[in-house]
Amino acid sequence: MDWRVFNPPLSVNEILAQSPRVLIAGSTEELLDLACGGHDNGLFEVAYDVPGKGLVVEATVVRVRNGISVNYTEPYMRRRDPDCLVVGDDLPTDKERFRNRFGMDFAVVRQETFDWLKKQDLAIFAFKAGHPENGLDTLVIAPANAGFFALGLAYLQGILPLDQIQNDFNPKAVIYTAPIFRHTHFGGKQVVVHNRLPDCYEMFSYNLYPGPSAKKGVYGMLIDLGERENWVTAHCSTVQVITPYDNVVTIMHEGASGGGKSEMLEQPHREPDGRMRLGENIITGEVRHLVLPRTCELHPVVDDMALCHPTIQNGNGKLNVMDAENAWFVRVNHINSYGTDPYLEKLTAQPAEPLLFLNIDAVLNGRALIWEHTQDEPGKPCPNPRVVVPRRIIPNIVNEPVEVDVRSFGVRTPPCTKEQPSYGIIGLFHILPPALAWLWRLVAPRGYDNPSIVDTDSLSSEGVGSYWPFATGRRVTQANLLLDQFMKYRRTRHILIPNQYIGAWKVGFMPQWIAREYLARRGSARFKSDQLRQSRCVLLGYSLHQLHVEGSLIARWFLQVNTQPEVGDAAYDQGAEILYGFFRNQLGAFLENDLNPLGRKIIECCLDGGSLTDYESLIPAD
Repeated sequence: MDWRVFNPPLSVNEILAQSPRVLIAGSTEELLDLACGGHDNGLFEVAYDVPGKGLVVEATVVRVRNGISVNYTEPYMRRRDPDCLVVGDDLPTDKERFRNRFGMDFAVVRQETFDWLKKQDLAIFAFKAGHPENGLDTLVIAPANAGFFALGLAYLQGILPLDQIQNDFNPKAVIYTAPIFRHTHFGGKQVVVHNRLPDCYEMFSYNLYPGPSAKKGVYGMLIDLGERENWVTAHCSTVQVITPYDNVVTIMHEGASGGGKSEMLEQPHREPDGRMRLGENIITGEVRHLVLPRTCELHPVVDDMALCHPTIQNGNGKLNVMDAENAWFVRVNHINSYGTDPYLEKLTAQPAEPLLFLNIDAVLNGRALIWEHTQDEPGKPCPNPRVVVPRRIIPNIVNEPVEVDVRSFGVRTPPCTKEQPSYGIIGLFHILPPALAWLWRLVAPRGYDNPSIVDTDSLSSEGVGSYWPFATGRRVTQANLLLDQFMKYRRTRHILIPNQYIGAWKVGFMPQWIAREYLARRGSARFKSDQLRQSRCVLLGYSLHQLHVEGSLIARWFLQVNTQPEVGDAAYDQGAEILYGFFRNQLGAFLENDLNPLGRKIIECCLDGGSLTDYESLIPAD
């Protein structure tokens, strides 16, 4: 097939015309064989001749019974670098520009990239980013020996069969992959350049870890499209929860990397005897369990990126969302032994079609197992093992838009004790007024012990909606779009959920699993006034006074952290001040002239130490 059928832009035309060989793919099966170096190959090294360094092996690929397993030679390449995105154009942006970081105009490196690609055997395929009908026609240009990267992209974003390429296919976005430039130009660092041209969105991936480019890079394209058309692609998971009594509640769970989005789609992890471990006190060693004989049925909708497109809204006062991806990039660092999550273990060990495993230790013709994590160094497993799972093989998957009943936000929290006060003062879950829920999305704390990215344990921000690291425009634009959502969809309720620690109790992701089971059984997140207490820290909205799940009472100290004897009021208040300081530090960046006036009032309410009543008056809930 002639690649001209894709109607490529002139720059792509020139590259493909001069390439020694162009492989045109129309299915993931073709890319699967390409990833292994051919149909009969089982082992393959992805390597490049780097001037001054010789042959550099970026990754090794091994064919296994349930797909292919890819391992990067450098531990640094096994997680996303949060500072990898730079902007190559001159359009309005709050992000760092290429020329400011590297001291040259991107046009120079862009042309050098094209010149390098012209000398390579290349793979090319097409997909439609985002909405299946209104998405961006997109082309992918990658070195043929980086077939695993192309495969991951095709799984995540889709691939158009060649017989479906119509004459009206008109690429408005192109992804170029040139991994050698990581070494020749960028000191070994992950760099992804977004270049917004008038008629085409260009993205240049200068590394082969798919997180910053094949996944979050395409996310940046959708955010840019939404900026121009006034809609949002939210950073969240979404699940329809069906109770044993056939009640259906839809929960949308947002948060920064590691905030529990994938875990919201999982069944609660259980002890060998079937009990759920609520938490373990890190000081006394006490362990608390919850007995829940039957959990709710889960119908997954979204894993990480949700389209909030105008065409799917129905005007009923609740936000409607649908998945923006074709596969899920599932992190499995918390699955470290057989039997932790039987559902996911079975799905990935015996899948209906081959999967792509990253940072999983597997052998040729063996079976990749998601608890066999690659070692970054002896005795230190990689914190970011992944598996790419196509949506079409996930049981009970929901392909239509859904109405969101509860919109939650997840925060990774550290332990908090009298001896070491911290922001780990968030209870099992909190009820937030819409205005306060909007503020949490502006600051979007990345949180404690993040396994997904290269970072420290300090409290840092992923910004507006927790998707700011992937955006290329201005913060205030996204803040206004999110505020518009919170003003329009007032029948959707808002909660805040921690993970990892509640005060002195190590809890993992149990808070969101319990919150999901409890709210689904209640049927909503509407509470009478006598069921709630104003949190000691206003930023945490309301705390529950009592919580029963299927007859089991959750101890009050899991709901109101200052009641824990290991914490107390003084340490709690120090943690609250850490949160307030973080909010004050982050919110000033949004006080631009074009910020929605209501948004300015909400931010000033926080900066002035406003009350819950103040927040409730700014955006009343329906």
